[in-house]
Amino acid sequence: MTSPHLAPVTASATSILAALHRACFADPWDEAAMAGILAMPGVFGWIAGHAGDAAGFILVRAAGGEAEILSLGVVPAVRSMGLARTLLEVALEAARARGVTALFLEVAEDNAAARRFYERAAFETVGRRPAYYARPGGAVAACLMRRAIGPEPPRRSS
Repeated sequence: MTSPHLAPVTASATSILAALHRACFADPWDEAAMAGILAMPGVFGWIAGHAGDAAGFILVRAAGGEAEILSLGVVPAVRSMGLARTLLEVALEAARARGVTALFLEVAEDNAAARRFYERAAFETVGRRPAYYARPGGAVAACLMRRAIGPEPPRRSS
């Protein structure tokens, strides 16, 4: 995969974010929800483009030295091509630059692919929220995951 085009999320991106969320999740957030999220203090994120189309996004909220991934999604057609990893890496660097020392997220217990993705990215399960995500057959728990973010490693002088 060629390097994706990454654009910082702005307040004018609500329709793009809502369309991406709809393509990625069964219970999507609409434009009003996205506008509310983008209006919260400490929210930042990126939209990733692939082959000229918006193909993924990440939204993060930072406060008090911690941050939470509010949502990370990649459209099904380009999953498993490294786009989510790229979005996560840029978010980690931005969080580190904001003084964040720990990054949290919630992921559905039945979403094995997402849990493996986050585990490979050094997230650890630190808690569980029973019956957090609604499903047609009954609610499933959310796994609360955490990754420590250390300071930027010192650069070697040549």
